[in-house]
Amino acid sequence: MHPYPHRYVVDAAAASPTGAVTIDAEGLPTIESQPPPEFDGPGGFWSPEALLVAAVADCFILTFRSIARAAHFEWQGLSCRVEGVLERASGGTQFTRYTTRARLRAPRGVDRDKARELLERSEKLCLIANSLRGERLLEIEVIEAEP
Repeated sequence: MHPYPHRYVVDAAAASPTGAVTIDAEGLPTIESQPPPEFDGPGGFWSPEALLVAAVADCFILTFRSIARAAHFEWQGLSCRVEGVLERASGGTQFTRYTTRARLRAPRGVDRDKARELLERSEKLCLIANSLRGERLLEIEVIEAEP
């Protein structure tokens, strides 16, 4: 790992008063963003709100990978769905809750308590979620793979 601080630079631009916002970062593919349908956007595009919630989900899985590797924990697959709830609160609009539903697939005979512990640690150590306000909930399902 590189020493701190780490810096991440992203450029965003709008070519006109309406339409997509182009998001670029060095070495990464360009993406386009629009407001979500909830804010009268057209749908079918990533929005800042969806990107934020996606970052929580992505960080959770990447954190789990690192923690599981350090713990020599065998697993076969992890999926998660994060629901972010945007509400009016504290005089403004903000995300008030993030619910992460994690589904871990592991070999038969897996230590389920260890799996839960590692998933819970991953949620607590996710640097993206730790950088946000809002209640955080974690729901865990551990399934054993067929032989």
